[in-house]
Amino acid sequence: MKLVLSAVLLSVVASGAALAADKCKVPVGEWQPREKLQGQLEQKGWKVRSIKTEDGCYEAYAIDAAGKKVEAYFNPKTLEAVDKKSND
Repeated sequence: MKLVLSAVLLSVVASGAALAADKCKVPVGEWQPREKLQGQLEQKGWKVRSIKTEDGCYEAYAIDAAGKKVEAYFNPKTLEAVDKKSND
């Protein structure tokens, strides 16, 4: 039973990242710097732990203004959020 539950959970997590990647199909030459995204998030009260590239998106690990751990994906050209997961 645990194996089935783990497989379902993994597929849900993977599909969320895949959906975000579809919204991040941008040539690298059009990307904005990570530092700009970090500055925007910090202005919203986020404490950014790291920002990396995942499937063409920026993936930010942070604590949001409400104190929740967040994993969020952003379009690297527009810096708009395309997916967000919160760990309470």
